[in-house]
Amino acid sequence: MKAHTEYLTFNTRRVREYINITPQVAAAVEASGVREGMALVSAMHITAGVYVNDDESGLIADLDEWLEHLAPARPGYRHHQTGEDNADAHLKSMLVHHQVIVPITKGALDLGRWQQIFYAEFDGRRPKRVIVKVMGE
Repeated sequence: MKAHTEYLTFNTRRVREYINITPQVAAAVEASGVREGMALVSAMHITAGVYVNDDESGLIADLDEWLEHLAPARPGYRHHQTGEDNADAHLKSMLVHHQVIVPITKGALDLGRWQQIFYAEFDGRRPKRVIVKVMGE
């Protein structure tokens, strides 16, 4: 079995941002030489996430609105008593989840017609990392 690891770094301009990282993950798969296997794509921060969905601006805006409704940025979270002010970012990360595993077939990502891989940032404007771990034959 082969294994290949790459790290992606993001420094978003906004506190919340959604970045299509499918091309970077596809490049990591190509660099790995893996023909059949899986790619693990995982945010390395507790206020970020990775998910698979359609790259459509209305859907991304709906997702952002939905997450803000479920975990609004506001004072009063117990986490803020520790000196932090990003409890909502932690909660949003839990809703999106921090990683995905995507299949590799014939040396390429094997995604559905509209599926794309996204990095979701909820506490941005500083460097954050994603690990891409490609494994297979």
